[in-house]
Amino acid sequence: MVFMGDRATLLETGRFVQRRVHRPDSVMNAAFGLAAAENSETTETTEIIGTTETAETVGCAATVESTESEESTGVAGAIEAAENPETPESPETRESPESAENEARHRRAADAGDTTSMSVLGALLLRRGDLDGAEPYLRAATADGDRAAANNLGVLLHQRGYTDDAAGWWRIAAVAGSAAAAHALGRHYRERGDEPGAEYWLRQSAEQGHALGAYALADLLEHRSDVGAERWLRAAAEQGHREAAYRLARMLDRNTADDPHDAFGRPGLGPAPGAGAAGRPGAAARSAVRSDDGPMAGPATGRVGEAEQWYRQAAARGHGRAALHLGAILEQRGEPKEAGRWYLISAKAGEARAACALGFLLRDAGDEESAAVWWLRAAQDGDGNAANALGALHAARGEQQTAERWYRAAMDAGDVNGAYNLGLLCAAQDRTPQAEQWYRRAAYAGHREAANALAVLLLQAGDATGAEPWFSKAAEAGSVDAAFNLGILYAGRDEDRTALVWYERAAAAGHTEAALQVGMALLHHGEEQAAERHLRCAAGGGSAEAAFRLAGVLDSRQPPPGPPALGEPMPEKTECEEWYERAAEQGHRRAQVRVGMLAAARGDVDSAARWYREAAESGSRNGAFNLGLLLAREGSEREAALWWSRAANDGHGRAALRLALLAARRGELTEGQRWCARAVELGPAEVAERAARLREALHQELTA
Repeated sequence: MVFMGDRATLLETGRFVQRRVHRPDSVMNAAFGLAAAENSETTETTEIIGTTETAETVGCAATVESTESEESTGVAGAIEAAENPETPESPETRESPESAENEARHRRAADAGDTTSMSVLGALLLRRGDLDGAEPYLRAATADGDRAAANNLGVLLHQRGYTDDAAGWWRIAAVAGSAAAAHALGRHYRERGDEPGAEYWLRQSAEQGHALGAYALADLLEHRSDVGAERWLRAAAEQGHREAAYRLARMLDRNTADDPHDAFGRPGLGPAPGAGAAGRPGAAARSAVRSDDGPMAGPATGRVGEAEQWYRQAAARGHGRAALHLGAILEQRGEPKEAGRWYLISAKAGEARAACALGFLLRDAGDEESAAVWWLRAAQDGDGNAANALGALHAARGEQQTAERWYRAAMDAGDVNGAYNLGLLCAAQDRTPQAEQWYRRAAYAGHREAANALAVLLLQAGDATGAEPWFSKAAEAGSVDAAFNLGILYAGRDEDRTALVWYERAAAAGHTEAALQVGMALLHHGEEQAAERHLRCAAGGGSAEAAFRLAGVLDSRQPPPGPPALGEPMPEKTECEEWYERAAEQGHRRAQVRVGMLAAARGDVDSAARWYREAAESGSRNGAFNLGLLLAREGSEREAALWWSRAANDGHGRAALRLALLAARRGELTEGQRWCARAVELGPAEVAERAARLREALHQELTA
């Protein structure tokens, strides 16, 4: 039994906003991010220290801004690392002599009353966390009318908890044209629930080209389901805001999924394991379930391709979840090596789902040991999907207790597949009460295949009344096996019309045996064309019976072949013979007999004998009878008699008549009478009549 190692929880919903930097057109700010690192001499704003932003709650965050100065690059460089959490060094640990000299020069100028130096020095001290040292310089520069100092004074007051005072200074700076202050003021208003005020100031910031303002505005608009959100996400993403790039990609994904013309490769809940025709739980398999935060794989053009580009941009800037989505896209597109590279990056960034996905890639590549390492890492981080995979791995090795432990861990992590897999594990060990308990738990949680498996157990226990609602629940939830099992249930009650409805539903979803049942029902009603279509589907899905039935439909449409003329080449095989052969190769005994008959009709005695023998050895009495005829024709009457005996003992009347004739020719009159009596008993009528006449003749011979 294969146990479910499901990737259903590969992706989840959630947004984590990372801080990004931005360079305005007209103002030089004390930059705290990548813009400064790109050797700009007009530095830009950065997020206030310690402030984070999420899609659910956008708090008030300000950006530190400096006055215009030809030497502000040194200040920006000194505080760059604080903006980027990934940077390994802090400003203090890598302060250069040049930056120290710049600071000293600004301090001398500030103490001498230079407004620009007071603003720059205040920004530097603020960024270091020296609020007491920064405040007098910022207030002095603000008093001299420095816009950047007013913004940074607002940042300082905000850090001290004086939010209303901070908002007052941000308003002054924003009215003076500071995009950073407008952004901070907009965030302040949104935090207080004043969305109109927030939108006004965030729009002011965004329209000045401020990346954080554009992102915050997009977040506000998206919260209101405003179509304008995409424009501002795009604006922020184009300026290097990695969270904006990620969210833009997610938005493009969702829009594409909603468009039937653009959607590509986005499977829903595929057929999961369930019960077969005989009511036995089938093997579990990794399903293709996707959550709302699942990736979208698609062509390299259009909106889907554009989404991939934004995922790539965000991932290249260190966004772990974007790397996860990018890996999923590449994997679905058939690029496992490249997908693995991004999964690895994402996993190292702490994404448990990426570690789980990487494990599946390694497993598929045949490296189970490495896969187990990554699954273990993901499972320890709370990924139920990885715990299920570990359970499946240990179950396949026969380590049932370890498998059960991991399935329980998956269940504890909120993955309902854990309970379903525990049910499968118990069922494989014939622990039926425990299996029913776990199936029931998973079924109540909405697991459709668990509902189907529970119904199978109830049906096996003779509780058809209790099984039916679970079959119905599973089928309505999309379980193909449950729909087929409902068909079997209704057919057993002679409710053929209702059974056919469920068979058709399962067949439409690709269930092979259901397609066969629909095809046979249509044949019974004389709808040969429709029946052929379903039989082809079932035969193509591997059903030997469907291949045999399809061959019979095709065979009925062609005239019987005549014996080949002397010297005429052997005719080509027809399509119906090919379908007979496909069924015969799958062990279908009637098909084997039919293939043997067609081969004999073509004069291919060796092939005919081979197929008759295979059928006979599998228990076909017709195969044994025909093999006997072939052997007798070739002069092997003794062996022919052995096969006829086997056929006659299995109830073949013609074989009994042949044995009677053979005994009569040998002069074994009593034996001949015995086989005649058997032939009269077995029939059919024509055989019984001939056997009766022969028995009478033998009787007269014995009494003469």
